[in-house]
Amino acid sequence: MQKTDRTNRSKAVAGFGERMNTAAAAKKAQVAQWLANKPDVTSPAYLEQQAIRQAAAAARAERDAARKAEKDAAKQQAIADRKAAQAAAEAQAEADRIAQEAAKVEAEAARIAKLAEAKAARDARYAARKARK
Repeated sequence: MQKTDRTNRSKAVAGFGERMNTAAAAKKAQVAQWLANKPDVTSPAYLEQQAIRQAAAAARAERDAARKAEKDAAKQQAIADRKAAQAAAEAQAEADRIAQEAAKVEAEAARIAKLAEAKAARDARYAARKARK
């Protein structure tokens, strides 16, 4: 293993202190650049830009509110349509039930009438038989 002294070291290998100084210089450069580009809040151009941004934000909020109101109205309409359809279905079911009951009553009335006719025919035969004797 060869010994290397500090003079033969490569320039690419920097010490801790040198790296810290380089980082501090870079931070100072970034701060200086930011301060150079910092907007002047009292300039008319900046104020005009802020007014445009505020107007755009207000318009966006208005569009969002209108979209939300439209969405809510559509949701309420869908709910009302579902309730109307459900009420119509219930009314149809009730009408069908009433029609079935009416059909049952008519069938029962027809059965009773048929029984009455059969009894009348039986009674007529019985009376004819009695009349013959």
